[in-house]
Amino acid sequence: MNRKLIRTTLADVKARREAPPQQRDRANGNMPRGGGGMPQQRPPQQSSSSSIQVRKRQPPPAETHAEIYYYKKQIDAHTQMVLVLQDGEEIEGTIEWYDRGALKINRRSAPNLLVLKRNIKYIYKAEERVPQLSRVEEPAPQSAES
Repeated sequence: MNRKLIRTTLADVKARREAPPQQRDRANGNMPRGGGGMPQQRPPQQSSSSSIQVRKRQPPPAETHAEIYYYKKQIDAHTQMVLVLQDGEEIEGTIEWYDRGALKINRRSAPNLLVLKRNIKYIYKAEERVPQLSRVEEPAPQSAES
């Protein structure tokens, strides 16, 4: 069975909207109410959802694996990392392993730690640490008395 797709143009739609109601009824196959004769049967209309396929936007994935990739890269390179905890304490060491909720940190001169991720504020590489400038007391400007 061959079905021919009939598409209306924008001009046809505008013409139907602008036409008086009586002409619209005739164009749609309906007879005016006062006229005689049998109205023509309308072909069954398809629901709008079946005639127009709407592509729903897919939500972004819950897991991008970026965190896993970053941890794996730092573990393989034995990079010295600094973990800043929620209370401001800093822990420096290398990441030995990780899971969904924790990191195991190896430290050189201190015991190894298992740190829960929920207690970590942020993490950065130790080599990226900015040295804190110590405040040097500048001598007060002397007035020039000549």
